[in-house]
Amino acid sequence: MDITGLIIMLAIGAVAGWLAGQLMKGAGFGLIGNIIVGIIGAVIAGFLLGGILGGGLIGQIISATIGAVILLFIISLVKRAT
Repeated sequence: MDITGLIIMLAIGAVAGWLAGQLMKGAGFGLIGNIIVGIIGAVIAGFLLGGILGGGLIGQIISATIGAVILLFIISLVKRAT
């Protein structure tokens, strides 16, 4: 992966993490945490959805946001259980 791809991945992760934090009120982790959640969410969505929403920028943001929401939901369940 080149530097441009890395920057785009971080930007998509940042947007997806922010959107997931907005959708899951009270489950955000701040800017850096949301970027990490968004990137991990993008990986989860890539595994679960497999590019169903298309390969465009909007499709990637939507699928990464779905993955980030799933991750935030799982984290909130783990936090609640402890």
